[in-house]
Amino acid sequence: MCILRKVKIDSIVIGQGCPLAVIAGPCVIESEAHTLRMASLIRNVCSKLEVPFIFKASYDKANRTSLDSFRGPGLEEGLKILARVRDEVEVPILSDIHQPWQAEIAGKVLDVIQIPAFLCRQTDLLVAAAQTGKCINVKKGQFMSPEEMANVANKLISGGNDQVLLTERGTFFGYHRLVNDMTSIPRMQKMTPVVFDATHSCQLPGGQGTQSGGQREYVEVLACAAVAAGADALFLEVHDDPDNAKSDPATMLPIERLEDLLRTCKAIHQVVARRL
Repeated sequence: MCILRKVKIDSIVIGQGCPLAVIAGPCVIESEAHTLRMASLIRNVCSKLEVPFIFKASYDKANRTSLDSFRGPGLEEGLKILARVRDEVEVPILSDIHQPWQAEIAGKVLDVIQIPAFLCRQTDLLVAAAQTGKCINVKKGQFMSPEEMANVANKLISGGNDQVLLTERGTFFGYHRLVNDMTSIPRMQKMTPVVFDATHSCQLPGGQGTQSGGQREYVEVLACAAVAAGADALFLEVHDDPDNAKSDPATMLPIERLEDLLRTCKAIHQVVARRL
């Protein structure tokens, strides 16, 4: 197993000895105007705190609780919007792919290609993503142990791509919610830099019948705990009106809480870095 200590995304370096980075944005592209607004708001916070920032938003939420749930604008329109974010807001961009044929198309626009948790073992999808040469962020499925993610990383590396991030976002389901094991972070860091998804970790899957519920009041607790455990980056879904968001409203962090959270997490990260 090749051990990857650092990953480079545009001018941002994530990994051992690097500043804490953040991947943040709304769950789904709701409109072009909203996406550009959120990217600018988050960039302003991150610039003020000198926190490296990668913008995320999904062009298609293919894994929704209900058939009637909002999925986003789709691949073609979504990538156009994300390209505007990168060019006008001047930040790297991340989004998900769900099928192998999407990889080449998305790879021409995205700086980071994300593999959703429930697809993290799909070999053809991983190989297609690796062949784009872009950084690949794989969310660890709740059904996977940290050590099993070595096989996932190896598929990407064997495909000729060593720009790999692994994301922890809940270890298993218990009491109708996701449970976090912070030891997953140092265990997966034996393979690659590790991101912690603090918002999806607060989900109550299917908790509202036709959509997932959640407990956003615990986002800050989990984010701080993950950084204290050594996480290299945070993944946060952020919104200016989360209660009315079109996807995952129960877990998205209100934009007005972002600055305080990142300031605290940056301070924790600096303490941890001095200890290591």
